[in-house]
Amino acid sequence: MKKQLTGFTLTELAVVLLIVALLIGGMMLPLAAQDDIRRTQDTQRILTEIREALLGFAAAHGRLPRPATSATDGAENPTPCASDAACFGFIPWATLGVAKLDAWDKIIRYSVTPVYASDALTLVAIPNRKVLSRDAGGTLIYLAGQTNACTARQCVPAVIFSQGRRNWGRNDAGIAYGNGSATNQDESANDAGPTDFITRPITDNTAAAGGEFDDLVVWLSPNILFNRMVAAGRLP
Repeated sequence: MKKQLTGFTLTELAVVLLIVALLIGGMMLPLAAQDDIRRTQDTQRILTEIREALLGFAAAHGRLPRPATSATDGAENPTPCASDAACFGFIPWATLGVAKLDAWDKIIRYSVTPVYASDALTLVAIPNRKVLSRDAGGTLIYLAGQTNACTARQCVPAVIFSQGRRNWGRNDAGIAYGNGSATNQDESANDAGPTDFITRPITDNTAAAGGEFDDLVVWLSPNILFNRMVAAGRLP
């Protein structure tokens, strides 16, 4: 008697395909998370290198550079900043010889205290860029600066930041991505600038105080900046 050959029914094939799809989906999520971690680390490295380049520029020129002329011209603006808004824009990547884009291919942002980008910079110059975060209760707190005008070296000379994977920013051609959220209050504050900037842990939680957040923010310490400039003979 011949043995009857059997195969998978359509139902069994559908179940197998579903299981395979679930397994692939389960593998893709960790891969996506790993990619985000890698891009975040790469961007943090880029920001650190830019901060060091800013210190080197100050040691060589006696001041910090002004923002780039435009989103497509990376030379620093040749015109002294007439206002805080004029000193908020894009990192002058060509002048500094640094990366223009973060790991999500967005142009790195830059804000500098006007007097720190002028030839009038002295040891008594007061920086006016502020850095805030949120406490456990969601209230904004100052990491650098205070509610009223900055005094002494309480605030910082300059802030550099990436606008992260989601929302806001401009691509290499200078085209704006805009904002795809109605809840990311802190990211919108960073995009608007020009003097106050927020840094806090990355989160997808739209209900968090300040909304979802993936900006990466670093800043220059006035003490480190002045020490570097004094050592280079640029300040007494």
